[in-house]
Amino acid sequence: MNEQPRTRPPRSQRAREALRHPPPGAKEVAIATTSTIVLLVVVAFVVVNSTGWERVQATFFNADVFSQRFAQTLAAFRVNIELFLTSLVLVLIVGLFLAVLRSLPGPVFFPIRAGITIYIDIMRGVPSILAIFIIGFGIPALRLPGLGPNPFLYGVVTLTLIWSAYVAEVYRAGIESVHPSQNAAARSLGMSASQSMRFVVLPQAVRRVIPPLLNDSIGLFKDTALVSFIGVVEIFRRAQIAQAATFNFTPYLIVAAIFLLLTIPMSRFVDWLVARDRRRQMAGAR
Repeated sequence: MNEQPRTRPPRSQRAREALRHPPPGAKEVAIATTSTIVLLVVVAFVVVNSTGWERVQATFFNADVFSQRFAQTLAAFRVNIELFLTSLVLVLIVGLFLAVLRSLPGPVFFPIRAGITIYIDIMRGVPSILAIFIIGFGIPALRLPGLGPNPFLYGVVTLTLIWSAYVAEVYRAGIESVHPSQNAAARSLGMSASQSMRFVVLPQAVRRVIPPLLNDSIGLFKDTALVSFIGVVEIFRRAQIAQAATFNFTPYLIVAAIFLLLTIPMSRFVDWLVARDRRRQMAGAR
């Protein structure tokens, strides 16, 4: 009778693992904290005592401008959130569609695979700001019926086209990471190729690529500031208007602070997911 696999390693094995990789003690934590504080103090001392610090402080760290422009700049951040959420949904759908098409086997699908490969290479190779300019100003210049001057729409389209290329490659890596025996087992049970992909391969692939997908979502979130160059009045564009009115760069600091308040927790969450998956893989390998 086959023995059921253990979900956790034996207690003795966990003890040996703990001895090989002990958690950091109080001494290590104290040394790390002290060295960090010393480094920060040294950097702050050098910056504050530099010749141009007073001018930099007045130009980038003006408390009066910060307090006057913070609420107005933060209100424009709603547009970035709308851009991000709309584009994210489309990117996840379009990216998955492209990855599945690129994974189609057989010579008959070669034109499709080649076309998608060319598209992905172009969108990943062209700088995002150039793609935004080309699409954001090129599509309106065509004067297509039903497409008026809508910068928000063109911003969503551009972000979707750019980031679906990156996400498609992430999905494809997840699909290729699923062992071929999984597909073979599904086919032996009578499933078609599409059913095997839908019910067996894709669920496993999507679960495996959640951390890199979250990393790409952070990049997409930051790129919402780039659509200001085609006329979308979002947080970065609002900061530009405030900077032109005050002749001070502190509004840009507001933008940076708001993005950091959201992207840093997202990054730490991704790190936590990666560490959790690594622990599960190590536990399953024992």
